[in-house]
Amino acid sequence: METQGTTETPVVADPGPVRDEGPLLQCPYCDSEAMHKLAQFLLPGLAAVCVDGTTGDLFKKPSVVAVDLRKEMVDYVTQRSETFIADALIESEANQNPDNEMPEDPYEIISIFMDDFSSTKRNIIGHVSGWLLSDSREDKIDDFVQEMEMTRFWPLERREAIAEVLLKNVDIKTKFHCPEKYENEERLADHKAQCSFRPVTCPNDGCRATVSVRCMKDHDAACPFKILLCEQNCEKRLLRRDMDRHCVTVCPMRPMKCPFGCDSSFPERNLEDHCSEFLQSHLVKVLKGIHKKELGEEELKQRALLLEKAGEQGKLAKARDTRSLTNLVKDLEAKMKDK
Repeated sequence: METQGTTETPVVADPGPVRDEGPLLQCPYCDSEAMHKLAQFLLPGLAAVCVDGTTGDLFKKPSVVAVDLRKEMVDYVTQRSETFIADALIESEANQNPDNEMPEDPYEIISIFMDDFSSTKRNIIGHVSGWLLSDSREDKIDDFVQEMEMTRFWPLERREAIAEVLLKNVDIKTKFHCPEKYENEERLADHKAQCSFRPVTCPNDGCRATVSVRCMKDHDAACPFKILLCEQNCEKRLLRRDMDRHCVTVCPMRPMKCPFGCDSSFPERNLEDHCSEFLQSHLVKVLKGIHKKELGEEELKQRALLLEKAGEQGKLAKARDTRSLTNLVKDLEAKMKDK
C-alpha cells in the first residue's frame, strides 16, 4: 500500500515590524549668493509698489502704506511661486511653441510676479506710461529704498528667509537649490556634510560673505578681499579692491611715457635709467625749444655734447621733466658764455 506524500510549506523569514513610511526629509541648502541677490531685489520692488500707489495722493506717503503692501506683496509672490512649476508644466503641454517657453531665471520670474502685483496697486497717475518711465519716479523709489534701509524697516535677514522660499519654489531645473531627499535624519546629515550647496564662509580675511561650496571658486575669483600679487609685477601683495588704485597711482611698474617727448614708454621705476641713457637726445629737444631755429641739427648735437662735457652730466641726468632740464641748460649756457 502506497503512502501519499505531503508537500511542506517553505519557511519565510519574519520581516519584523513594518516601517511606517513618513515624509522624506528635504536638504535645506540653496545657492546663498542667489538667495542674497534675490533678497536685495525685494526692497526696491516694494518701494516701487509704494511709490506708484501713492503718487498724486496728498494724504498718503509711501511709508504709510508700506506695512500693508509688504504683507500683500509677500503673500501674492509666494502664492504665485508655489504654483509656478505646475503652471509652467501645464502651459508647456498646452503650448508646443518653443518660443513661448517659461523663463528659468529666478530673478526674471520673481520680477514678473512683482510687476503683476505692482500693476494692481497703481493709482491713476501710476498707470501713466510717462510716469513709469520718468526720472522723477526712479528718484522717489531710490529715496524710499534708502529710507527703509536707514530705519531697518525690512531687514536683510528677513528678506533672505522669504527669498529662500521663493528661490526653491521657482527653481525648475534645481540650479539654485539642492533637490535631494532622504528617509531619515542620519542619511540627511551625511548628505549635508558633503552637499555642494552647503554654505561656507569666505576664507579671505575681512570678507564676511557666506556662499555655497559650488560657488566658492567664482566668489574667490572676484572677492575684493583676496590678496593678490600686483598685476604689473612690482612684487607688491595687496587686496583685489585696492589693485586699480595701486596700479594707477603708486605702482613703480606703472607704464609712463618719456616726459621729454621720446616715443618710448617704460615702467616708472626705469625713468632714471632712461634719462641717463637718452640724455643727449633730451638735451637736443630742450635746446631746440630754447634756440628755436637759430641752430641747425648738427649744431644742436654739438651743443648737447658740450653741455655733457661741462662736468654737469650727473646733474642734467637727474632732471625728470622738460621744464627742470631747460632751466639747467640755460644756467649752464650762461656760465659757458661768461667763460
